[in-house]
Amino acid sequence: MCSCSSSNMAGLRRVGRSSGWMCAAFLTLAAGLSSRTDAGDVLTVTDANWTLILQGEWMIKFYAPWCPACQHLQTDWESLGRQSESLGISVGRVDVTQQPGLSGRFLVTTLPTIFHAKDGDFRKYVSARTIEDIQAYVEQKKWAIVEPVPGWKSPSSLLMSGMANLFRLSVWIRQIHTYLTNTLGIPSWGSYVIFAIVTLFMGLMLGLMLVLIADCIWPSRPKHREDKAVVIVKEEVSEEEVEDILMEEKRASDLDNESERMSGDESSEEEAAPESSVRKRKPQNTAEGT
Repeated sequence: MCSCSSSNMAGLRRVGRSSGWMCAAFLTLAAGLSSRTDAGDVLTVTDANWTLILQGEWMIKFYAPWCPACQHLQTDWESLGRQSESLGISVGRVDVTQQPGLSGRFLVTTLPTIFHAKDGDFRKYVSARTIEDIQAYVEQKKWAIVEPVPGWKSPSSLLMSGMANLFRLSVWIRQIHTYLTNTLGIPSWGSYVIFAIVTLFMGLMLGLMLVLIADCIWPSRPKHREDKAVVIVKEEVSEEEVEDILMEEKRASDLDNESERMSGDESSEEEAAPESSVRKRKPQNTAEGT
């Protein structure tokens, strides 16, 4: 009797434990499903899927977990996500601490920041952040009277793509600096020196690459080609032509010499003329004196 009762008690304990585990698993699954449903209403936008907002109508919120105003807006934003189907829009959110590239692509400078997107046209939402105002903004199409973001500032433009890469680079540099100072124990000034050396090296390499590319596209013309062309022209002239050229040069020099001689003779005659006049006048003076 004792052995039977002890075995029954052990079986009951096992059944109780198994049922407890089943209840815990069921509750966990239910909580997971409810959280997935709530999370599914608001899409988390990242660098990998942000092109989804280029199609259709969207309301996107940029936030940070540490921002008090963002936390205050969280409840209304989740309720907006639950009403997205009836409003005919999609609702998204971007964590700027996890997606610095998107914050640079949209030039987010304040938190929270809300954008309205309609088929690739983006407008910054500047009205009140209550659920009623946001619903009226979508239902009454108040966004139509707001000027969209210019083309050069559009998130899909080349300039904003470069800005996104710049923001990613800044976060990457900050992470490396933290690793060097905290993990490796390098002082801050040592980290700055390393970054300065790497920057100079990269600048030199980039300048060398640009020079090589420019030289390949627009090669410089060597000067010795012109000299060769002159030599070739001179070699092609025959000996007779060379003699003719020399004779012409000699004739020209002779003509110059003759002209110089003629000018010299004229000058000498002019100098001699006054002397003869003086000589002729002297006898007249003597005759008058007598």
